[in-house]
Amino acid sequence: MSALPFYIVDVFAETKYAGNQLAVFTDAGSLSTGAMQQLAKEMNYSETTFILSTEPRSGGYDVRIFTPAKELPFAGHPTLGTAFILQHDILQKAVETIVLNLGVGQIPVNILYNNGVADVLWMEQRSPVFGETFAADAIAPILNLNVADLDANFPIQDVSTGVPFIIMPLKSHQALRQIKVNKDRYFAFIEQAQAKEILAFCPETYHPENQLSVRVFADSLGIPEDPATGSANGCLAGYLVQHRYFGHTSIDLRVEQGYEIGRPSLLLLRASQTTTTIRVSVGGRVQLIARGEFV
Repeated sequence: MSALPFYIVDVFAETKYAGNQLAVFTDAGSLSTGAMQQLAKEMNYSETTFILSTEPRSGGYDVRIFTPAKELPFAGHPTLGTAFILQHDILQKAVETIVLNLGVGQIPVNILYNNGVADVLWMEQRSPVFGETFAADAIAPILNLNVADLDANFPIQDVSTGVPFIIMPLKSHQALRQIKVNKDRYFAFIEQAQAKEILAFCPETYHPENQLSVRVFADSLGIPEDPATGSANGCLAGYLVQHRYFGHTSIDLRVEQGYEIGRPSLLLLRASQTTTTIRVSVGGRVQLIARGEFV
């Protein structure tokens, strides 16, 4: 195998060494699926992406996304981080939009600049699809919570904007912080559920300028806890509008994630209901950390 260039970035990170780590391989067109999976396992980040060509096809760049355990059709922080590398190191010029060709289809990423440098990146996700709901007494024991810790005013529901997540509303930050996944219960439960990963959230936060605090658990993907999850938060954005969590048909929020595992992250959520659907966008900042090559 010839040398493979790659980059490491932190996504949904206000500063370096925060947010969610991502490895991006930029010359991956000759790699087999098995080789990509091996490299993702070697990097051992939540996800690793592979840009198959630096030449666009149908207006977008072909990209594949892998966790240490499997390939995904879509994921949020890999989408933003890969678009950042395409703009910053491949195109090396300011462009308003970069489109990624992913397993779920084309995902556009809009880039806002500050003094000519990419600042906040926004992706519009697919419209949310709302699936089954779950009983509190079926879900709470999986996270070692009591039923009373859950907010009974809103459902526990499977929501997908490309990858399904179980969205779970909690009453307090204390409940969110004390979550500990019971792996035996978790794996038994997801055998029968379409959504395999869980997002728990609450309206209490570490910082008063933020509106929600979130944790995401994805053992089925080889990720015990994810520090910043754009796909899951897109599902959350759709859920908040669908169920009028804030009493409105649109939201514009700052969401914390990753504090409990030492990777503080900030995700920006926007969503609004139209006559036919809910439009969802997730944004954040990307920090370039390193570049190198596999030999």
